[in-house]
Amino acid sequence: MALKEHIKEFRNRLIVSGIAILLGAIGGWFLYDPVMVAVQQPLIEISSVEGRRAEINYGSVGSPFDLKIQVSLFLGFLVSSPIWIYQIWAFITPGLKQKERRYTLGFMVAAVPLFLLGIYFGWIVLPEIVKVLTMFTPVGGVNQILATDYLTFVMRMFLSLGVAFLLPVVLVGVNFAGLVSGRQVIKSWRIVVFVVCVVAAMAAPGPDAMSMFLLAGPLLALFFVAVGVCLLNDKRRARKKKEREEEVEASADKATPLTDLEGPAEA
Repeated sequence: MALKEHIKEFRNRLIVSGIAILLGAIGGWFLYDPVMVAVQQPLIEISSVEGRRAEINYGSVGSPFDLKIQVSLFLGFLVSSPIWIYQIWAFITPGLKQKERRYTLGFMVAAVPLFLLGIYFGWIVLPEIVKVLTMFTPVGGVNQILATDYLTFVMRMFLSLGVAFLLPVVLVGVNFAGLVSGRQVIKSWRIVVFVVCVVAAMAAPGPDAMSMFLLAGPLLALFFVAVGVCLLNDKRRARKKKEREEEVEASADKATPLTDLEGPAEA
């Protein structure tokens, strides 16, 4: 494909992705009010249950309108993620071999639900995260949080957890590319378990240990599944390498016929 055609295809897929995000943002516009009620619920519970004043403050006249646009676009970005992720895959797949296409398709199919699962996980732990962080407010203090700051914090946390759930897919992809072996990945399992347990302990919706394990379990399971896939791929790669070496050794032991060396006979 010529460069001009590549640019044209990139433009078309960018337009499709933009339309999908815009349509999702239109839906997000109508979902803004219930979403904002749910997002502010942790602050409402802090004020009603714990007796500490915690509320969102809109700092300017146009701030509510600006926030509605930002939240609508963010919701449109999330809802349309299967479409724009597919457009990325469809753009790069013509330059890949058939086997590589299967790998990238598998990564895409796994990436979309894992990313959305990370967003859902963030939605579950948001109330506890807000409560834990506002606990450090001194007695007599008031948490009047700017709406822009609060929503930026929420959206960044959602995206961070979405990316965190994508890390196993990234590990497998890096391993398939031959950059990291499964043994190198598994060496860091102690650090991964420690970090996941600390985060789960802070975000657990209840004081009991079972809540922490219910949160830490999915992340650890995804990590060890990724490690298992990496180890299996290492074995497959080593087996193929050994087979190639054996083929080379077998062909090196055989003498080349004299007729093959002289070339085809002249007519």
